[in-house]
Amino acid sequence: MKKLHLFIMTAGLIFFSSCSHRVSTSLSKSYPALNYQQEVVVIGLDQPAPENTEVLGQVKLGDTGFSTKCNYDMAIDKAKLEARKAGGNAIKIIEHRPPSLMGSSCHRITANILKIDDIQNYSAEAEEEVLLDVDYAILNVYRYGGPGVLVGYDLFLGDSVICRVRNNFKTTIHIHKDGLNTLWARTEVKSEVPIDVKMGKEYYLRCGIGMGAFVGHPKLELMDSKTGKVEFTSFNAKNQ
Repeated sequence: MKKLHLFIMTAGLIFFSSCSHRVSTSLSKSYPALNYQQEVVVIGLDQPAPENTEVLGQVKLGDTGFSTKCNYDMAIDKAKLEARKAGGNAIKIIEHRPPSLMGSSCHRITANILKIDDIQNYSAEAEEEVLLDVDYAILNVYRYGGPGVLVGYDLFLGDSVICRVRNNFKTTIHIHKDGLNTLWARTEVKSEVPIDVKMGKEYYLRCGIGMGAFVGHPKLELMDSKTGKVEFTSFNAKNQ
């Protein structure tokens, strides 16, 4: 009975660990692990790292073949954990492969683990909101590959269709009407998010598909500028 109990526990641990990403980390140098209260900054694919940066190694998040819990947020969290253990205070994404219909269902990420000397100033500069001197706002829309690959939907701003959101998709839209408005989409269910449009400001809308009774329903999330910029710039969509 004890052997059977041990076997079940072992099998359970193997199953749950195989449901997440395969993590591979290689280090050329390490420092004492970061305190859990210290932030690990994420630098996107098209964002340059500052000059005063030391590369400690690299972390790869892949697919075990049985992975199910392996979305983008989970990949980033695991990469940040590996950086924290190595004493790094930033990761620089150098490759991002989203899920595909005929390939992996996981977001696969490769990132360099960095140690940045003046991380506080770098973080403050990255978070500072800059209003462009233009007569429009910028809306960056993106949807990763994954569930509901055949389900697309029109994205509305108020009464106007501004784009068709498909699987594995990204686009940039200029909005010329300021003030409070609503971004929304509908399949069998309507989803909406409020947006306060300001001229010269850049916005990031992460789209997706949720489970529905017959057809998947739209998922819309207006991201903070820091997270949205990293995700949008790190995502190479097929429509580009």
